[in-house]
Amino acid sequence: MNDQLHPQGKMTNYRWWICALLFFATTINYLDRQVLSLTWDEFIKPEFHWDENHYGTITSLFSIVYAIAMLFAGRFIDWMGTKKGFLVAIAVWSVGACLHAFCGIVTENYVGLHSAAELMKATGDVAVLISTVSMYCFIIARIVLAVGEAGNFPAAIKVTAEYFPKKDRAYATSIFNSGASVGALLAPLTIPILAKNVGWEMAFIVIGGLGFLWMAFWVFMYKKPEVHPRINKAELDYILTDRNNETAPEELTASGTEKKMSLLKCFTYRQTWSFAVGKFMTDGVWWFFLFWTPSYLDTQFGIKTSQGLGIALIFSLYAITMLSIYGGKLPSIIIKKTGMNPYAARMKAMLIFAFIPLLVLLAQPLGTISPWFPVILIGLGGAAHQSWSANIFSTVGDMFPKYAIATVTGIGGMAGGVGSMILQKVAGKLFVYSGETNLTFLGFQGKPAGYFIIFCFCAIAYLIGWIIMRSLVPKYELITE
Repeated sequence: MNDQLHPQGKMTNYRWWICALLFFATTINYLDRQVLSLTWDEFIKPEFHWDENHYGTITSLFSIVYAIAMLFAGRFIDWMGTKKGFLVAIAVWSVGACLHAFCGIVTENYVGLHSAAELMKATGDVAVLISTVSMYCFIIARIVLAVGEAGNFPAAIKVTAEYFPKKDRAYATSIFNSGASVGALLAPLTIPILAKNVGWEMAFIVIGGLGFLWMAFWVFMYKKPEVHPRINKAELDYILTDRNNETAPEELTASGTEKKMSLLKCFTYRQTWSFAVGKFMTDGVWWFFLFWTPSYLDTQFGIKTSQGLGIALIFSLYAITMLSIYGGKLPSIIIKKTGMNPYAARMKAMLIFAFIPLLVLLAQPLGTISPWFPVILIGLGGAAHQSWSANIFSTVGDMFPKYAIATVTGIGGMAGGVGSMILQKVAGKLFVYSGETNLTFLGFQGKPAGYFIIFCFCAIAYLIGWIIMRSLVPKYELITE
């Protein structure tokens, strides 16, 4: 049938259409994640009487639920199958995204008020009740979002393995993963404008609705490549180039099945702890920049994300982080020039990336001149993080057999989620405390002093993480059992 569609035997390229779908799924994933950070300070906080502690609680719980869900998402996708599993994941996170829009209605009904205006005018115990009830509503919506979003990357990676031979998978992965940066770039151009013109509730619904639109394309466009009518024999042969050699003989049991490594067994290796510590120390930094920068611009400079300058600053920040697409190439350059083993080259590259966030130490001092300076410096710190992240994930593959990679990656993701949860919660409490006590730190007072303290940690976290990792695994050691 496929040969009749392509009588000359020319290879079709349908696999790249599937890759495009993965790209758009990842873009939507990041857009849904960003709606709250770009609306809470200007639009949501006044309505529900929030402070930074409320927001810190919400973001910290999102981080830990996302991390826990990552441990199980891959197994769920395997159990459900790629097509159904991906549909369930994006349906769940799209529902979670839209649920945020109904938090105001639930809060109004619970406290006995009838409009956002009445919520804003409330005082005393009623205001405290509003802030508490609304926070729990957002937490519930955020948990649903986190559980669904955790399925995106396991599903996308599985689809990539189905549709691309090994030699093309890294390239295909880099394409769909770039949707994260594109989503972060589109967010400040769309979300604040939607919130300002049609309400913050509609911003959640419109952005959340994109996931349901994507599902329609997925239903009609995805089938296993072996049975897809749009894929001819030439393309199928290319896709299946190394399918029969996916599992190396040393990774098989005596009966021919793939070996497994238990969770407890993974914890017995220093390499696991090295990876987990690196993630624990640094993942929270990225999430802090992602979740708190819009609020920082308002607190420090009075710049709203719905203003032209606010949009330009946030867009520029994430445009700078896209420099990280070159971060994965540095180890290859080092290997080519020095002949180092992959692990040693990767650690050398990570040390270089660990020094770049030190620039964030200058964000507050230079911010007295212009808000553009901290945005540029935070953007460079974000780019360094993404470069660090791409390489730290690769260290798992350098040292562990294939059958243990997913498990060890899940352990590291969990550690990163715990680190992020702690940092988000500490930041929220610190900003409230510094504002109430007019805290002084290195010449800054109040909340700006609180931000300076967190920036100091963000600046040195990578060097601390690298030193511990190097102490635990000073040289390349391949795990065999």
